[in-house]
Amino acid sequence: MTKQSTNWFVTVLIALGSLLILFPLYMAVAIALKNPEEMAQSVFSLPTGLHFENFANAIEATNFFSAFGNSFIITLCSVGFILLTNSLVSYAIARNMNKKFYKGLYFYFISAMFIPFQIIMLPIVKLTTDLHMNNMPGLIILYIVYGLAFNIFVYVGYIRTIPMELEEAATVDGASTYGTFWRIIFPLLAPINATIAILSCLSTWNDFMLPLIILGKPESYTLPLVQYVFQGQFSTDFNLAFASYLLALAPMVIVYLIAQKWIINGITQGAVK
Repeated sequence: MTKQSTNWFVTVLIALGSLLILFPLYMAVAIALKNPEEMAQSVFSLPTGLHFENFANAIEATNFFSAFGNSFIITLCSVGFILLTNSLVSYAIARNMNKKFYKGLYFYFISAMFIPFQIIMLPIVKLTTDLHMNNMPGLIILYIVYGLAFNIFVYVGYIRTIPMELEEAATVDGASTYGTFWRIIFPLLAPINATIAILSCLSTWNDFMLPLIILGKPESYTLPLVQYVFQGQFSTDFNLAFASYLLALAPMVIVYLIAQKWIINGITQGAVK
């Protein structure tokens, strides 16, 4: 058995990359557990005492549980409808790519990936206000629509690898087009569904810009929006702010740690197919 040598160049790069990722996390935790006096002495040092009251004060200042509920509802509804609608649209396109209309529709959706959000931001504000969609349901609809471009790109490529014989057999057995999709195709999309669900969940939960320009009432604010409460005209309460950031970040870190294997499996299966 030959002994494999260590690639020290790659090892050093991985170590540096890990430090680059872990250092901001260390700073966030350290600042969240300090008081203003410790912050004034040194930003980089470890906290001499663990001030967990910062988290309690941050929860009270941001009305955390109300904002958490808003983010949870928006994320859950957006992800659920994204999976149901985007996969169905992608199935219709994937099985009709030989027709000019559907092929043009596919490239039309894909082209949206190259349009910067800043270009369409003001028209969206005007349109949602005129249609009275500057609320949580309107925001959910926008997330569903914005997910179409990337999701169709992923779904169509995967669906086209599924053998047509499965659908032909279902048709012979008397299944309708919708029945074939929900009973045959949709279960086969499980790896890609998991990947899209997790990525959509992360992006929706952490999004700041779209809720900022759409949500008009403070009681409907999401977690990223309520972080503004710590920023005054002349100063910022960094200790409470970072405590609040960690509280908002924790649910998605847990989701990602639990579900990362599905992301990797979905991307791998899509690449292999």
